[in-house]
Amino acid sequence: MRTKPPSDEIRDFLNEKVRLYNRPSFIENDPVCIPHLFTKKQDIEIAGLFAATFAWGRREQIIKSATTLMQLMDMAPHDYVLNAKEHELSRLNTFVHRTFNTEDARYFVRSLRRMYKLNGGLEGTFTRGMQQGNHTVADAIEHFRSFFFYGRYPRRTLKHVSNPAAGSSCKRLNMFLRWMVRKDNNGVDFGLWRKIDPSQLYCPLDVHSGRVARTLGILHRSTDDWKAVEELTHTLLLLDPNDPIKYDFALFGLGVNDEL
Repeated sequence: MRTKPPSDEIRDFLNEKVRLYNRPSFIENDPVCIPHLFTKKQDIEIAGLFAATFAWGRREQIIKSATTLMQLMDMAPHDYVLNAKEHELSRLNTFVHRTFNTEDARYFVRSLRRMYKLNGGLEGTFTRGMQQGNHTVADAIEHFRSFFFYGRYPRRTLKHVSNPAAGSSCKRLNMFLRWMVRKDNNGVDFGLWRKIDPSQLYCPLDVHSGRVARTLGILHRSTDDWKAVEELTHTLLLLDPNDPIKYDFALFGLGVNDEL
């Protein structure tokens, strides 16, 4: 993929915005605040996956719904996923977040339980996916999805786990992976997973970051799909080959705050 490197002016502008948004104050009003409620690795992973899964629409409602779900799990999501009895799973009967309902929540818990028992958890599942195909994060996401949906599963739940092979931008899963993989001294992302390198991540792409990227001329594809994710990520690699996805802070922050 041939891409003209962004100008020094664009690079300096984006670096300035990364410094502005990649700081602890970002956490409070972003879904990443949910996994920050926890210190145990597995709790952070599970809370992060649910928070990312809910991440469409108003951020206030995303945070409220994810907080409610964690409370239904006694603020111990890993223990709940592994050990909840049927009567404890019934607590989820009251849970709804937009189109994510009780049936989806119950299936997520059961599938995560299988994942932690057979694969060592979320990190093990994504890492195994990186060993397949072209050894990319796209392969990791596809493997996660194929492992997640097993046996008889609710067809309605498929829409809550995106698939790059179907052309989806996979914004929520790429955001979750950013949280788990990226590590710096700013305290927003966790850097818990060491077998995926930050340079291998893809940029979470949504309406905000896409609009800003096109305005700045670093994304030309008009549709927010997987090809656009690949194009944008390739350009960001030209800005920082070791940590391209730090620019998600700049693109999203500029977009959601309507700075352009």
